[in-house]
Amino acid sequence: MVRTDDSGDGEVEPDDNLRCFGETVKASRRRAGLTQEQLAPLIGYSVQYVGSVEQGRRHPSQKFVNKTEAVLDSFGVIGIAAKQLTRRRGLASWFRRWAELEEGAVTLNTYECRSVPGLLQPESYARALIDNVPPLATPEEAEARITARTERQRLLLRTPYVLFSFIIEQALIERRTGGTEVTRELIDRLLACGELPNVDVQIMPLVQPVHAGTDGPFQLLETNEHEWLGYSEGQQSGLVISDPKDISLLHQRYAKLRIQALNPAESADLLMRMRGSL
Repeated sequence: MVRTDDSGDGEVEPDDNLRCFGETVKASRRRAGLTQEQLAPLIGYSVQYVGSVEQGRRHPSQKFVNKTEAVLDSFGVIGIAAKQLTRRRGLASWFRRWAELEEGAVTLNTYECRSVPGLLQPESYARALIDNVPPLATPEEAEARITARTERQRLLLRTPYVLFSFIIEQALIERRTGGTEVTRELIDRLLACGELPNVDVQIMPLVQPVHAGTDGPFQLLETNEHEWLGYSEGQQSGLVISDPKDISLLHQRYAKLRIQALNPAESADLLMRMRGSL
């Protein structure tokens, strides 16, 4: 649980990412020959705040990061650690392992029937999703999730290219999550991503009597060591799949889905027609 106070973000249960950041601050402080009591007034924070950060019990504010970086002269190490922490902060705990695997992927295939995948979401659509699902996020939590999602989207443009394939149900767009203007922005985003040389966007039409994805959404990922892994997610849970038999099954289903969905050119035509009807 979060316990708020007037000194910044509240205290939280420690996790590995927060502990790692805290250890980085502690090591930099000790290298500078300072105690917590000596550092606190130099950066304008209480001793309790510094201690909580070093113990991995508090998300540091950006001001704290900037001040400690300057005072401790850590050669950018604290700033780098904070960027990694920010990215992880906005990710669900059960998704973090998969997000780490994404960063080293050479191929990523995604079938989604619940909401448009995060890698393809414009900010307006992402905010609408966050506002829809209880419990409602605080403004700070919402911003952290948006930041994490935006950071992940850089994978689409990274070189050497990662090869992406997305199969998305037409119903997700027809739903008009967030309203008409948000849906226009969503379609524009899908069309723009579909024009990237390393990205295929396919729409599964509303009427498709033969459908290989009725067991739910999933992803397949090829690592830079050419190992294939899968991912399946439900309510408040996620599972990374490595068993070769299960991976083979997912490959079979994805191959069928690619045939059953509209091809990328047909999908782009459908998206443009849908946008024109809004």
